[in-house]
Formats: sequence, structure tokens, C-alpha cells
Amino acid sequence: MIRIAPAAPPYEPAIADALRRIMPPGIEPLLLFRTMARSPRVFTKMFAGGLLDKGPLGLRQREIVIERTTARLGAEYEWGVHVALFADKVGFGTAEIDATVNGPTDSACWSVEERALLALVDDLVDRRAIGEVTWTALAAHFDETQILEAIALVGYYHTISFLCRGLALPLEPWAARFPAQ
Repeated sequence: MIRIAPAAPPYEPAIADALRRIMPPGIEPLLLFRTMARSPRVFTKMFAGGLLDKGPLGLRQREIVIERTTARLGAEYEWGVHVALFADKVGFGTAEIDATVNGPTDSACWSVEERALLALVDDLVDRRAIGEVTWTALAAHFDETQILEAIALVGYYHTISFLCRGLALPLEPWAARFPAQ
């Protein structure tokens, strides 16, 4: 049962423009986005801080952070959307996809740099702090702007995960599902 009914077209012009910019051609706006459109203020603020543009992290690095964060927080909706839209683009195979949900940070499918990003997510989700070992690994592979971006991504997708779970959003029919444990 949907807790808040999603907005339906026609959308306010600013919301319609944002949805056109963010959604791939031929895909209906996400249920999350349409639900957030019920509050133009929250919708606008969410997109203003979205971190979906090109930043200092590469797309693969960004997706590792997003998918691990959403998986660790049980947000199958958002995890599944990202896997469906980005896994192929960033070279994730079955091993990487599964490891974002079920694998330890040192799974063989990850590079040393990627393991540092996974440790960052796990530290922040589990302890809401970054341990010295994790910080040392991050600093060895990433500059300050990249580390700040990674921390901000974990925080942003923590919020997105709360929205998905708090709203009890049903999964998009085309999105990936969590792998079996």
C-alpha cells in the first residue's frame, strides 16, 4: 500500500524540467521522484543537493558508494534502480553486484581503492564515524575533494534510503532485486 500517492502529470514546470533532465529517455519518472513531487519544496531541495552530476569521483566509484550505502540500509528500491541503470555502465558483473549487498569490504572483485570506499560506507553506516584504518586507506588513494564527495554521497543516500523505506515504496518493476544471501 502506497503511503503517499505519487504526483501525476501534468507536473509543475520546474518539476517537469527536473524530471526530463534526470530520467533516461523512455523511462517513466521514478516512483520516488513522483512521490517527492507532492512536496515541490522537498523535491527541489533533493535535486539541488543530489550529487548526480559529474563530480570528483568516477562513475564506478560513485556507484560503489551509492549501492553499498543503500544496500547496507536495506533500501532495495534505490539499490535496485542504481543496479538496473548503472551496473553495466560501470562494469559490474554478478560478483560486484552481489558484493555490494552480501560481501565483505575485501571481496576479491574490488580493487584496493574500491575497498577503501566500501570501508568508508561501512564505517559511516555502522559507527557514524570514520576509523583511522579506513581514513588512512582513503587518504592513500583519494584527494580531499574525492573524500568529501564520498562522505556526502553516503549522507545523501542515507536520506534517500530513509525516504524509500519510510514511504514503503514498492519496487520499480524493471529494477534489480537484492541477491539471495
